[in-house]
Amino acid sequence: MSEECDVLLRDGGIAHVRPLAPGDRASLHELADRASERSAYLRFFTGGRGTAHAHVDRITRPGHEGLVLVATVHDRPVAVAEYTPTADPAVAEMAVLVDDAVQGVGLGTLLLEHLAVRAAAAGVRKLAGEVLAENYAMLGVLHDFGLPLELNYDGALVRLRVSLAPGDRLLQSVAIRDHEAERASLARVLAPGSIAVVGAGRDPSATGHKVLRNLISGGFPGPVYPVNPKATHIAGIQAYPDLGAVPGPVDLAVVAVPAPAVLGVARACAAAGVKGLVVLTAGFAENGGRDAERELVAICRSAGMRLIGPNCLGIVNTSIQMNASFLPRAMAKGHIAVLSQSGAVGAALLERLPVSSFVSVGNKADVSGNDLLEYWEDDEATRVVALYLESFGNPRKFARIAARVGRRKPVLLVKSGRSGAGERAVRSHTAAAATPDVAVDALVRAAGVIRLDTVRDMLDTARLLATQPLPAGRRVAIVGNSGGPEAMTADACERNRLIVPELTLPALAGRVPAAAALGDPVDLTADASAEEIGTAIEVILAEPDVDAVLVVYTPPFGSGLEATEKAIAEATRTAGKPVVACVMGHDGTIEGRIPVYAFPEQAVQALARAAAYAEWLRTPVDRAEPAPGDDEPAARDIVRSELAARPDGGWLDPATTERLLRCYGVTVAESIGVTDPEGAAEAAAVLGPPVVLKATGPVHKSDVGGVRTGLTSPEAVRRAYREMKAAIGSAMTGAIVQRMVPQGVEIIVGGVNYPAFGPLVMAGMGGVTADLLADRAFRVPPISTDTAAEMIADLHCSPLLYGYRGGPKADTAALAAQITHIGRLLDALPEVAELDLNPVIVTPEGAVTVDARVRLAPATPSPSPYTRRLR
Repeated sequence: MSEECDVLLRDGGIAHVRPLAPGDRASLHELADRASERSAYLRFFTGGRGTAHAHVDRITRPGHEGLVLVATVHDRPVAVAEYTPTADPAVAEMAVLVDDAVQGVGLGTLLLEHLAVRAAAAGVRKLAGEVLAENYAMLGVLHDFGLPLELNYDGALVRLRVSLAPGDRLLQSVAIRDHEAERASLARVLAPGSIAVVGAGRDPSATGHKVLRNLISGGFPGPVYPVNPKATHIAGIQAYPDLGAVPGPVDLAVVAVPAPAVLGVARACAAAGVKGLVVLTAGFAENGGRDAERELVAICRSAGMRLIGPNCLGIVNTSIQMNASFLPRAMAKGHIAVLSQSGAVGAALLERLPVSSFVSVGNKADVSGNDLLEYWEDDEATRVVALYLESFGNPRKFARIAARVGRRKPVLLVKSGRSGAGERAVRSHTAAAATPDVAVDALVRAAGVIRLDTVRDMLDTARLLATQPLPAGRRVAIVGNSGGPEAMTADACERNRLIVPELTLPALAGRVPAAAALGDPVDLTADASAEEIGTAIEVILAEPDVDAVLVVYTPPFGSGLEATEKAIAEATRTAGKPVVACVMGHDGTIEGRIPVYAFPEQAVQALARAAAYAEWLRTPVDRAEPAPGDDEPAARDIVRSELAARPDGGWLDPATTERLLRCYGVTVAESIGVTDPEGAAEAAAVLGPPVVLKATGPVHKSDVGGVRTGLTSPEAVRRAYREMKAAIGSAMTGAIVQRMVPQGVEIIVGGVNYPAFGPLVMAGMGGVTADLLADRAFRVPPISTDTAAEMIADLHCSPLLYGYRGGPKADTAALAAQITHIGRLLDALPEVAELDLNPVIVTPEGAVTVDARVRLAPATPSPSPYTRRLR
């Protein structure tokens, strides 16, 4: 992990965590001086501050063993934590000292998190310490920390040991603490009590003036302070020459000054104690100004300010009547929270959606989608979260947060860049198929995120989810006044896996036009009045075999548009099922609660997405099973040894590949590596006929004649080796001789590790047809047995495994096990850049890998999910 990082505190403040520096001695003695007698007693038991100073002398002495971490706030050390080795290399002594002024904001817990992860990486298995029994605060921290804790009471003293065995409990504890801090941090920005607009001028066309006008006209209830050294009043309210002259505290500063002046303004905001910045100004990283943007972030972090932007439109929170943007229109109040990395897309969404809040993140120098998801998770005004992103900062963290948020409210995502070329120099089947966009799809699918292709799709889906209950299933009743559009709707339902059931509706007899068709679709004909359409909707909603109702109305027939919309509203006022309407040529809502779509396909697709999301909610949270049989240390030794010999990485030889796979329980066919015809003949004699000869060296052996099967004698193997070598030439570095496996279904199981997205596992139709048929399923590890079974079922070729046309049923449980094994391997070893098991032969007796390739590459360790840090 990185040597130092910024971290969020429980109250939303920011601290900086780093290793002890040579110049810290004096400031740590000042920390000891600031400790109260009570704190010194609880921490050091006897000796008070004198013992505290002796402790500082010890940890700052040159050659001190172990690790010392220092936390600073406003560049001043306010806490220190250490672990020191003991005679037992698996155990280290820990200690924490926190300034009285910052106690209660979670800083001690944060330091313990970082200390524990670093100690575990250094081989420490337990942290030991002593605490006074009356030190309830420290004992509470340890109890809630999330790691196994042993306590031994000895009178007034408690001896403790913390087992460094990270798992779900610690991950959940860290997530809870992170969520609390993120929420507090962003509340300062999205729900401020006072706002300064720095750069507000008299010119109505200028950005700062527009923001000020929006705040005033929108009715923001708190003080608004224009800051401009050249004006005494702007837009009818008093202006101030600088932040120092503002008469009250400022929670949020909206900055609209030229780019060269932004850093000076940020420093002034820091000096004035501002809690958050929204920088509208462009001219930073998006235009080559990366150094200036980094300095802006550093100023904000040092002062404990969160930053939105730069290069953004601003922010909106309709629940507190705050429009701190320079957009030209008032925002409609609603229940959809919108994040946009694109100003143009954000403006388009706000024109058409009623929002709870809106954040234009611009360059995402600090606040990102991950942060805002944490805030909106608990926001009572938000029912749906809609994200337009061009990039992910930490994709795996995004998936963890989104999966949690998605259990409470739907998360919609449009991410640009679907057509990116990804890696051009891929060499394996899996890497060729697993493009970065496929990785995004797998990542968000696992998290329950509703990924959409277009902004139009986002608008359609958000309107439905914000206004309607979720469907209990996929059965859709179609009712309307026009047969053609209703038929189109039924066709669209079938394409989107929605079911249009046959209905019998005797309750409608005599209450609708005599020519009406009362099946499904229910075609009331163009003569149907608004009252008759409303009656049909009420009757259909009562049907137990209907999960959702889709009304199709073509104006101006019947009673006309206004009367029909009123009838639809009345008929659905107490509906417990989703109702959507397709009013041909019209988009919007009826009474702000029934979504209306101009064309049938829009309505159907939105409803299908809602049904799929409801199904995901009904699916239990997927947890990968522990695997006590894995030998991760041995696997790491193999990887370490190979990369030491070849620092740039490369393909493993067959024997090493097999050893690595067996560390994770992958079943591999028995084989022997050889380098010449005689060795091949000898190997055939050892294994016994029939055998397979496979060339090593070429990536796709079958394409160059590098596979010979059914060889029944050593002589046949000797001859096949010579012929293969003559055909392939120097690209053939040797061969393996392998015992023939009984015929079965050929499946490919593979994986790829992306530096940004992490690992991705693939299963698909294998053998020489792997690329031709492109029958594949992808998931993000860790992968449970249930998820592996789901991957298998997703394949078009899966009937071959389940006994197609009377064939034998294959051992899909064994195949699922192979998939979960590969998931664990990839999750644990980021240096495994590409992996192909192709094919895995699946028979009624099991699943055996008969050909495997693994490529290693140097990898930067991913940020630990067990430590909190700002990116």
